[in-house]
Amino acid sequence: MGINKISSALFCFAVLITTHIGISISSAERVPTLFDPKTLTLENGLEVVVIEDHRAPVVTHMVWYKIGSADEPSGKSGIAHFLEHLMFKGTKSVPSGTFSSIVAKNGGQDNAFTSLDYTAYFQNASVDKLPLLMEIEADRMSNLVLNDEVVGPELKVVLEERSQRTDNNPSSLFGEQISAAQYLAHPYGIPVIGWRNEIEKLTTQDAIDWYKKYYAPNNAILVVAGDVKAEEVFDLARKYYGPHKPIELPDRVRLKEPPQLAKRTLVMRDKRVREPSWRQGYLAPTTRTGDLKEVRALEVLNEILSGGVTSRLYSKLVVDEKIASSVGAYYNSGSFDSSTFTLYGSPSNGHSLEKLEIGVHRIIGEVLSAGVTEEEVALAKRQLMAAAIYARDSISGAANIFGGALASGEAIENVVHWPAQISEVTLEDINKAARRLFVERRSVVGKLLPEEN
Repeated sequence: MGINKISSALFCFAVLITTHIGISISSAERVPTLFDPKTLTLENGLEVVVIEDHRAPVVTHMVWYKIGSADEPSGKSGIAHFLEHLMFKGTKSVPSGTFSSIVAKNGGQDNAFTSLDYTAYFQNASVDKLPLLMEIEADRMSNLVLNDEVVGPELKVVLEERSQRTDNNPSSLFGEQISAAQYLAHPYGIPVIGWRNEIEKLTTQDAIDWYKKYYAPNNAILVVAGDVKAEEVFDLARKYYGPHKPIELPDRVRLKEPPQLAKRTLVMRDKRVREPSWRQGYLAPTTRTGDLKEVRALEVLNEILSGGVTSRLYSKLVVDEKIASSVGAYYNSGSFDSSTFTLYGSPSNGHSLEKLEIGVHRIIGEVLSAGVTEEEVALAKRQLMAAAIYARDSISGAANIFGGALASGEAIENVVHWPAQISEVTLEDINKAARRLFVERRSVVGKLLPEEN
């Protein structure tokens, strides 16, 4: 159980692509897809996605709810993650605290995670255990039993998690402050785990209300990947999930972020900091909110800037000039709402944070003035393809890719055809996207420093 800090959708989609590293990517028509998912929607609204992979007799079974921390009501931050914990407490037929032990006794592993946009539950086991996994997961979709006796102790667990992962970690606290500065109105500025003062006030009734409001088949996606046949999975889904009734769901409406008119700078000092760090985030489109061609161009740009030791940022600032100990960029193109494209780094010994920042801006300035090169574009595409090949062997990885994308409002066609879309990105697309992205007044700069003596 935990919080999913969404990694770059670039990597996620990359897992889906070509079957051999030497493939030409000059023509979209010659770029194959790696997975051919089969889909079905049950009468009660449950979306079912099956990814057949017969290399080993194992299966990953996941249920994704299209609700995350960014959907929480004001003053109730952390309720999505709190309920994720409580989903392991029991139903009328599964005694409290025995869900995971049932999975373990049958040779499997289970867990869950919450993000800004979704909450997901999963089990990995041998394929013959799939009916059991479906039975117990479907059971807690509608039959969770909550009372003060089980809710109170779990609230203490969540508060301790907050202490260990965030409050005791200056970098995590810094990340929260950066997000809060990045988003003035939109709930992406609120941490997934929630603010401590609000977590402390969460009640049993809050958890019950959240569960009844959002946990239903018509707000969920079932993803099964592994040594299965689609029609057999569909039959099992009808048997175990089909009887659950849909509910009337509220519209998924969030506060809109106002236009950013001024650059924001945040400086945080903490006595526990040993190595200063720097970040600069720019609001960026996603596949659901922006132009698809621009989003794919930004994914390739991200690879050009930070894709390994030959990338512009690393090769120049770490290898050549030696002013940075680490430097890079990340871009999550798969968020439900607008995301950020973030540059980051830490200076090497003997160099200042200001020198690092100047170095990064010099490189971005070169991209804006002279553009990227054809060689960089071709190399970035090859690297993305290679990363996909190395990652494609994970059955659970495939389930995560499709589930996360669909739960965030992505069209399944964009996931399947990501290779072709990337292959069509041109140098001109990237240069245009960079000019639209790197506008200083629409950015937030953060500096994490040790306390002054």
